[in-house]
Amino acid sequence: MGLLDGLLGNASETDAQQIQLELQQLLSPGEQVRNAYAVLRDLMVFTTKRLILVDKQGVTGKKREYLSLPYRSIERFSMETTGHFDLDAELKIWVRGQTEPISKTFRGDKNVYDVYRALGEFAV
Repeated sequence: MGLLDGLLGNASETDAQQIQLELQQLLSPGEQVRNAYAVLRDLMVFTTKRLILVDKQGVTGKKREYLSLPYRSIERFSMETTGHFDLDAELKIWVRGQTEPISKTFRGDKNVYDVYRALGEFAV
C-alpha cells in the first residue's frame, strides 16, 4: 500500500501472507487469507470462511476491533461510485439480523471495484 494512497483513504490491496501471519491467533485451523485491503489504518480481510473487518483505534493503532462476518450472513451489498462533485465512493454491506448496513467510504473509486469484486466472489 502506498503511504499517499492510505492517507487519502484509497483502498489498496495488502499482502495476504503478511495479514495471514498478523491474524494467525484469530483464524480457525485451515482458514486462509485470500485477499486483504487497507483503507487508512483499517483492513478488510477476505478469508476462505469469512470477512474480517479490522478497525484500528487510538493514536498508535495498537487497540483494534475485529468484526467477523461469515459469508452466509451477508445478505446483500452495494457500491456507490464517485461523481463530478462527490469524490467519495461508498460500499454498503447488509448483514442478516441488522437493519442498518455496514458502510465503508473510499476516496475515489479506483479500488472500491476490487473490494466489490471480492465480495461478489466470496459472499455469493
